[in-house]
Amino acid sequence: MSTTSLPASARTPRLREALLAADFTADGLLERLGAPAYAALARSETVPALRATRGDSPLDTLVRLFLLQRPVPAAAAAAALPLEECAEDGWLVRGADDLVRAAVDVRPYSGPEGQDWFIVSDLGCAVGGAGGIGSHEEGVVLGVGGASTTLAGITVRRPVESALDLGTGSGIQALHAAQHADRVTATDVNPRALEFTRLTLALSGAAPADLREGSLFEPVGGLTYDLIVSNPPFVISPGARLTYRDGGMGGDDLCRTLVEQAGARLNEGGYAQFLANWQHVEGEEWQDRVRSWVPRGCDAWIVQREVQDVTQYTELWLRDSGDHRADPAEYTERYEAWLDEFEARGTKAVGFGWITLRKSAAAAAGHPSVVAEEWPHSVEQPLGPAVEAHFARQDYLREHDDAALLGTHFTLAEEIVQEQVGLPGAEDPEHVVLRQHRGMRRATKVDSVGAGFAGVCDGSLPAGRILDAIAQLTAEDPVLLRDRTPQAIRLLVEEGFLEPVRGGAPER
Repeated sequence: MSTTSLPASARTPRLREALLAADFTADGLLERLGAPAYAALARSETVPALRATRGDSPLDTLVRLFLLQRPVPAAAAAAALPLEECAEDGWLVRGADDLVRAAVDVRPYSGPEGQDWFIVSDLGCAVGGAGGIGSHEEGVVLGVGGASTTLAGITVRRPVESALDLGTGSGIQALHAAQHADRVTATDVNPRALEFTRLTLALSGAAPADLREGSLFEPVGGLTYDLIVSNPPFVISPGARLTYRDGGMGGDDLCRTLVEQAGARLNEGGYAQFLANWQHVEGEEWQDRVRSWVPRGCDAWIVQREVQDVTQYTELWLRDSGDHRADPAEYTERYEAWLDEFEARGTKAVGFGWITLRKSAAAAAGHPSVVAEEWPHSVEQPLGPAVEAHFARQDYLREHDDAALLGTHFTLAEEIVQEQVGLPGAEDPEHVVLRQHRGMRRATKVDSVGAGFAGVCDGSLPAGRILDAIAQLTAEDPVLLRDRTPQAIRLLVEEGFLEPVRGGAPER
């Protein structure tokens, strides 16, 4: 597969026009296939979509051709596409049987504002099927998967001058960045991936990126950026068999190196956002391990989304490469090699998650905010605004001591609900829970003072005045209440339940 020549991009506008004219878009597919078949296709299960596209419309032809990888009659292809141009440019292959086959996977993808985009990748390498990607080719380039859409969703989207997509693959992160960055640079150790990125950008109608071949930050030298994103080859494996997932360094060294080196490539106020894996090692807290990667001058938010023991992790990636379909003796040998690697490193489990860095003056002055937490629960995507708000709250908390905190006006964040937990008929609840329905969708227990405080935060009174009123209602000593409550208020601010108000409007 990796030796197949790639299509030319000079005439992609004509191809894009044909795809759009046939309604070969994310919305068009959903309407034509129906929700169950559309969802199955996202899992790389093709039978429902095949049953739904037995007609002879241009859309049916394009689905069978590019998504189901079925040959179609040349006459049908000509009715849907500029056939001769597509064959000359290498998008399609014409056979002696007068059938036409796709040379690459072209997958409709909906942008954040409803844009009609197309992700180009190797055939048979859509992510999600239970049988793995079905290829052992070292240079294979994957299309859109859950990891890539997760990273796109958590990325901070604000206008910037420069963005770097490190390890671009099929170009989905570069495509997103092109919507809000004046200049986009995309790098990859695999030159084939750079060509796929060129095709993805061109076929999606996006501006071209500066494409550079090489590993990690080596291709960009001393250049710095306002945004760095990377879905790197983070898999912790006993060998670099597959370029797209195996980084070629031992253990979690690739992720560590990427994070450690990112700080020097960020402009002031810039963000670097990564997906990563990290080892859980005997005698070491995973939080301490990943915190140690954070470069000087950067704040960080590290979120562990999942943990797998070494057997689960091994089986996941053996299935990904299709090794579970190999000769049993070969499968056993590879399984043993993974477990030997983990045993040698003292690894008992592997964590999956997100790492966001932000370069800040406070961190450079020796006062970084580094939060490492476990959050396996559902979140609301896109999460980029919540990520930006997290760092804004950290700035506020760093800049305000307890006295300043009590002088601040707060409002309750949007879509917070209160739940009272206790026995039916009891006069008072055992405890009160505040729950978010946006962003990270957190829940936190509060006492009666915390619940009362949050309930009346409408921005009209400073925190200290509210506490004085609560003290009067509860017959508590107001001085003691002012002394013991700021820590609870800080937690509610840090987790996004309360928003500070400045100049009559909530700080965000």
